[in-house]
Amino acid sequence: MNLKSYFSISTIIIFALGFFVISCSNTAKESNVAIDSNIKEVDKTTYASDVIPFFDHWKLILGDGSNAGIANNFENKDFFYTANDASGDWVVFKAPNAGDTHGTSNNTRVELAQIKKWSPLTHNKLSATLKVKNVSSTGDARVAASYSVVIGQIHSADAHENEPLKIFYKKFPRHTKGSVFWNYEINTAGDDNSGRWDFSTAVWGYDFSVVGTDENSYPEEPKDGIAIGEELSYIIEVKDGSMHLTFSSPGHSTKTFTKNLITSEYTTKADIPSQTQSLFVPIGQDGVERPNAYSDEGLFFKLGSYNQTNGKSPELNRNWCSGAETHGGNVAMQYKDGNYAEVWFKEASISVSKDAISNEGYFTKND
Repeated sequence: MNLKSYFSISTIIIFALGFFVISCSNTAKESNVAIDSNIKEVDKTTYASDVIPFFDHWKLILGDGSNAGIANNFENKDFFYTANDASGDWVVFKAPNAGDTHGTSNNTRVELAQIKKWSPLTHNKLSATLKVKNVSSTGDARVAASYSVVIGQIHSADAHENEPLKIFYKKFPRHTKGSVFWNYEINTAGDDNSGRWDFSTAVWGYDFSVVGTDENSYPEEPKDGIAIGEELSYIIEVKDGSMHLTFSSPGHSTKTFTKNLITSEYTTKADIPSQTQSLFVPIGQDGVERPNAYSDEGLFFKLGSYNQTNGKSPELNRNWCSGAETHGGNVAMQYKDGNYAEVWFKEASISVSKDAISNEGYFTKND
């Protein structure tokens, strides 16, 4: 082979190899483009713990009575999830009128319960900003609990497990505005708790005792009430044996209250207030409170949607049994026609005494 031929063949081989490399490179690029075009961005779930990062302090009770535990990075599309509107992200607590309940309660709840308990002599605080989006569309207007939801609590973990604080929102059908009020439940003296009763204090609108004259008649709409979807905030602070409450809402007067939790004002029958005489005494709930009230008990906070409307007959209890529609416990049907309580929380915070101890005994007893 002469030198000219050798260079000619070499040139052809080099050109062919170059073309092959370029072709492979282009094919690889085209392949990568094709793969990339098939990748879709996955929507990131916004969890409740992303909106309000305080879930390490709580266990979550769902509307089927189950304990979901510490609800970080958790949702349940029936009862507990997040929503978004023009003002931002919210945590949704949604409880039907009927379903499996937690502990001995007659009512369903989607509610956080604190994992520690504390003495009322120590310093503990809970604050929240929320709006109620729905209360039950049915119920008996003569029953005080009808059309209402509890949005915050202090609960006892010991003895009778009574409730020194329940914060309610209640709105009668056909009304635009509802009422916010808080109830104090006595820590009944003795071992028999059947005589326990609540005393109710109005914040905006009416207190618990204002009811209809018959099943489907309603009192006048409260002039200073809170509408469905209207924001409100509460602060619960317990220290040195006293409970301090602050309620605020844009466009409404801020209200403050104080209640002694360690010295009772209801130790004799003569101390029973007239509201209780009218509401609870006629149904046999006429107990008295132990002199030291809740001083010897471990207390804890609750927050969420504790639906106070249920399907039990008012003949059983004219204060707590609403006779509402429950569709036999079918959750989807209850949601379809408005027989549920739904509360959205935007902000919340909790601070607990360093002396607080485990509340596991409460969950063991009630789960």
